[in-house]
Amino acid sequence: MTDTGSAVITTPWRRLDARMLVVGPLGSLGRLLPLVVILLVTGGTGDPVRVWIALGAAGLVVLAGIVRWRTTRYRITPERVELHTGWLRRQRRSVPRDRIRTVDLTARLLHRVFGLSVVQVGAASGSPLEAAGLSLDAVSKGEADLLRRELLDRSGPVAPQEAAPPSELLARLDWSWLRFAPLTFSSVAGIGAIGATVFNLVDDLGVDPRDIGAVDDAADRFASAPIWAGVLVVVAVLLVLAVVGALLLYAERWYDYRLTREPDGTLRVKRGLLTRRSLSVAEQRLRGAEVVEPILLRAGRGAQCRALSTGLSGDAQGGALLPPAPRAEAHRVAAAALREHPAEITGAVLRRHPPAARTRRLTRTLVPAAVVCAGLFAFGPGWAGPLSLLLLPAALLLGLDRYRQLGHELTARHLVTRQGSLVRGTVALQRDGVIGWTVRQSPFQRRAGVVTVEAVTAAGQGGYTVLDVAAADGVALADAAVPRLLTPFLLSRPEDARWPAS
Repeated sequence: MTDTGSAVITTPWRRLDARMLVVGPLGSLGRLLPLVVILLVTGGTGDPVRVWIALGAAGLVVLAGIVRWRTTRYRITPERVELHTGWLRRQRRSVPRDRIRTVDLTARLLHRVFGLSVVQVGAASGSPLEAAGLSLDAVSKGEADLLRRELLDRSGPVAPQEAAPPSELLARLDWSWLRFAPLTFSSVAGIGAIGATVFNLVDDLGVDPRDIGAVDDAADRFASAPIWAGVLVVVAVLLVLAVVGALLLYAERWYDYRLTREPDGTLRVKRGLLTRRSLSVAEQRLRGAEVVEPILLRAGRGAQCRALSTGLSGDAQGGALLPPAPRAEAHRVAAAALREHPAEITGAVLRRHPPAARTRRLTRTLVPAAVVCAGLFAFGPGWAGPLSLLLLPAALLLGLDRYRQLGHELTARHLVTRQGSLVRGTVALQRDGVIGWTVRQSPFQRRAGVVTVEAVTAAGQGGYTVLDVAAADGVALADAAVPRLLTPFLLSRPEDARWPAS
């Protein structure tokens, strides 16, 4: 509006889509349905009190959805994104637009039926409130895509009728990658969650599997079989369930996966069958990439690629640019995302760490194993002590593998570091994204003549370490990665602190 000739523009407040008046209560009623069914079934048809309790609970859910929609509003100004929610407990959230790094569009099955999407805005670290970003649950699908482009494109407002330019396809799903599904911990853990849910549902409904004749006969035959046969049957059944479940979860999570580079300067990951998800990461805020290889996935020559940026969720799939896939594909996607050759980032040939690092890795694995063996020999049953000796060769192999995975290199634009055995991670961090260094040296490291150097950054985990390098080499590496930052703190003689080290 205008006042006495001076233009004062007030950005109007917007509401969530009116279809949330249906979707919100339906979603809540779906979660409340088991309780309502139990109330009605256990109460019988002759108890009107339980019927009224169930109807009252449903009415409260609908009323809560109406109040939530009426009290939620948001607006996008040239400087900030603001969200006001709540009636009894009011919340005011505000995120500066220049701190926005990611926009995540998620459409669960119920949202997709009604053409809605949840917009999750991820922001760079600042205050704890800004770090959490904000979530709009929910807006129309067209409005969600428009918001994504508007929030990540700083060149100006985006017109609704503006046609989206074509995007560049960087990667897409190859169904042969399904072979990596059983090698991921998250998929196997999901099977346990599904099994627990089914068990709880059966228990709530009061169903006893022993009442089913076929199940009862199978249990009798199972009880009469030898112990070793029973163990093999249980292991085989669990293995089959885990593999089948992992395949289903992988297919649902990564169905129609695509990684594209959008004309607005973002990397966009689209995936999902029942729950459709679209994650957009501002490319100019991308600080690197990480290739992650859990031990099972590494044994199958697989890996997963993740982006290093602020505003990403902290779960196992936060920032995932690629599903579990062949290791070469993970390095290729990391290179495509960073516009670099793989040999300059996660595929670089890394420098080995000094022998003192190997000694420390072996000490950290063999000493605890020896203590456990001694304890079992002294206090455990007779068979436990000799059996525990198997821990020693396992600890030896683990220590040697942990040392073999250590490595680092400084390329033209990136610091590359690798560590880990059970979960091996190779990180390529942009040198421009390093905002500080931490050099640590414990008394044991001091005796061994090594240090741990950590590159501090606002992205990803907030810091990435180079473990157990020679003291002079570690400080020289930090000084070379960000010139002149550590020059006043170099070790006694400059000729002992040059990169690359002799």
